[in-house]
Amino acid sequence: MPLSPSRWQAGEVPLPQTEVVPTLTDGVVTLRSHRPTDIDAILEQCTDPQTLRWTTVPRGYTREDATAFVERIREEWSDPAGNRYWAIEFVDPSGPRFGGTLDLRPGAAPSVASVGFGLHPDARGRGVMARAVRLAAGQGFREGFWGQPLRRIHWRAIAGNWGSRRVAWATGFTFHGTIPETHVDPADPSGPALDCWSGSLGAGDEMRPQTPWFTPPPLSGNGIRLREWKDSDRDAIEDRSGDPVHWMPPAAVLSPGRFDESLLARRMRMATGVAIHWCIADPASDAALGDVLLFSRGGPLTGDTAELGYQLNPSARGRGVAREAARLVVDFARTSVAEGGLGMRRLVAETAADNVASNRVLESLGFQPYGREHAVDVLADGTHGDGLHWELLPAR
Repeated sequence: MPLSPSRWQAGEVPLPQTEVVPTLTDGVVTLRSHRPTDIDAILEQCTDPQTLRWTTVPRGYTREDATAFVERIREEWSDPAGNRYWAIEFVDPSGPRFGGTLDLRPGAAPSVASVGFGLHPDARGRGVMARAVRLAAGQGFREGFWGQPLRRIHWRAIAGNWGSRRVAWATGFTFHGTIPETHVDPADPSGPALDCWSGSLGAGDEMRPQTPWFTPPPLSGNGIRLREWKDSDRDAIEDRSGDPVHWMPPAAVLSPGRFDESLLARRMRMATGVAIHWCIADPASDAALGDVLLFSRGGPLTGDTAELGYQLNPSARGRGVAREAARLVVDFARTSVAEGGLGMRRLVAETAADNVASNRVLESLGFQPYGREHAVDVLADGTHGDGLHWELLPAR
């Protein structure tokens, strides 16, 4: 006979699942069974704007929904093939607090699972969820939940859910790619499907970051400021259709119509450690003037060589903005890791031979051409132009 919600909700009757849900802890975060006293916090979490944006939690969530959810968790643990849910508990100065819910779901075989999680707003930004995932994954890899130890745990999130992706990165998941149109839009379930990120963690994988995740440090110079790109910068992007198309790969060009797509791509490159992008901003108005970056074509930016790139809005040209932005980034790249830089030994760049302004920027910073590719760029008139390769090495 099911328990009377009024009795166990008031804490008068212990929930049966406390006897079967393994309690896991690393001394900072604890995974435990859900309790009646969690219901109010579950309601807060499930009506939080970020939860509604990225999950399919029912809209108009009520306390009755939270009560039913905790009852259902008990039933899941009683089912040999059910999902395995934990309440996440963390400690702050006021004592232990409910931090959210994590569950492992049966996959294509008893040795495979997928992970789902959500944090209460008060628990975010503390590293709580990464600790929780390590605890649950460790238990799954050691003992399993459906008859044998797990061999692999899958993770999925709507593209753009950086909080979820940060957890997957911090716990060692390998990012496998973006799967188009595979997730219902929580804000419009009957509308177009959304793209989904996919990753997985194997039983032998280290549960720590496998690549850097770069965040551009703020840099200031003569008349400009370098900062992170913001969603609101889209309004400052100017049309670049008058630029020769061979000066820059079309997909890399900042344009008003593709701003959201290009911003997502920039953030993904930083999340996988292959680039650092700065927005070049006016120090007075904070308006975006262009983009400057360091990147690697051969994987994470962890070696001793990086490539420099930059582009400007047309209205920002001709006043030394690109040169100053490039100088700031070059100085940062060559600063030692101990002093907060990247410690790069060699910097490189590529330009079209006829891009006089860009070539002058590199020359002013001490870059030297080391190679010329002949007839590599298709020009507007159908002929071909040359490309230049540049490098900057330590002074001898």
